[in-house]
Amino acid sequence: MTTEPKIRSSAARTQLDRNDWIEAAIEVLADQGVAGLRVEVLAKNFGVTKGSFYWHFKDRQDLLNAVLQEWKEGRLRDIEKQSTAVPGKELEQIHHVIDVYSAVRNRKGISIELAVRDWARHDPTISAVVEEVDSYRLECTRKLFVTLGLSDDEARARSLLVFAYVFGHSLMAYDRSNPKVPEFKRWIAERITGR
Repeated sequence: MTTEPKIRSSAARTQLDRNDWIEAAIEVLADQGVAGLRVEVLAKNFGVTKGSFYWHFKDRQDLLNAVLQEWKEGRLRDIEKQSTAVPGKELEQIHHVIDVYSAVRNRKGISIELAVRDWARHDPTISAVVEEVDSYRLECTRKLFVTLGLSDDEARARSLLVFAYVFGHSLMAYDRSNPKVPEFKRWIAERITGR
């Protein structure tokens, strides 16, 4: 059973802007997937007519393009932020990347990530954007590993292992309240980094 996404009422606002629609669409995408992104439903959730939507977007595809662009830009900014290390702190930064992307607090981000990946399974344009983001993820962590003195091939393999772990971890259902989970995560991160 799907729930209605929490979209703030427009009663307190005189006018919705383009970004309001994009943010609401991302919420729906995370909750219901791309099939749930319907103009009528978004307008109803905002308590406005579809005319308000068409003031900002040519059509639904225009909204979908904006959602994809927002996801891509947000991911690239976040990857840059999370994988930029102070010289000499590359190992700590890799551990940070593993910790941040495998954190329970990242549930909303994971829901959005999974929804975009599911969308990409059915649309080659979306798939190309996801591949671009993934390539950037892998390249940023590869550079960290190379700075630690690993060969390019080993750095690429370990970079792939980082994201195989964090994405796999996000998909698994297990007792995250187990007091040993932080210890396990630390042990796994040490195996991935080799240090």
